[in-house]
Amino acid sequence: MPNKKLIKLCQKNDPKAQKELYHAISPKLYGSCLRYAPNKAEAQDILQDTFIIIFKKIDQFKFKGSFEGWCKRIAVNTALQRFRGAKVYDLVNEDQLKDTEVVEVEESDDVPLQKLLFMVQELPERYRLVFTMYVMDGYSHKEIAEMMKITTGTSKSNLARARKHLQLMVQTWRESHNSNAG
Repeated sequence: MPNKKLIKLCQKNDPKAQKELYHAISPKLYGSCLRYAPNKAEAQDILQDTFIIIFKKIDQFKFKGSFEGWCKRIAVNTALQRFRGAKVYDLVNEDQLKDTEVVEVEESDDVPLQKLLFMVQELPERYRLVFTMYVMDGYSHKEIAEMMKITTGTSKSNLARARKHLQLMVQTWRESHNSNAG
């Protein structure tokens, strides 16, 4: 966790401080970027863009709240802006939906965490973004709706569909894994 002195040096554009700050928080931010990106290359691009914004706007940080949280918010917004600008995802409008059943993905010791994370990355863009924001980053549907410029109902339905996709991927993996083991 960067200290106040380091942040103040970065606010004065000190290159050594910026490098130290980058090394201090980039692993954690990269993890956040990776959850939003479809692959590692995209995550690295998002991380790069995030740090450009952090260093450009660091003087706006007023030491109220967590610096790490402030940076994470920039990373999430950068990822969302990147996908918004590219029009990569096609969000489902709640008016187009019938009742959508919420499906829970079972936690299990038999599916490795890395495999589960890979499955999340394989979700369609519109579902992965909502799933990541809600499940992994703890945003509410209201916050997701505001950030993604969708309705809360659309956020909820995309989360339900993401969970359903994940459940199918886990089931397929288990069947494949069990048939290979036997």
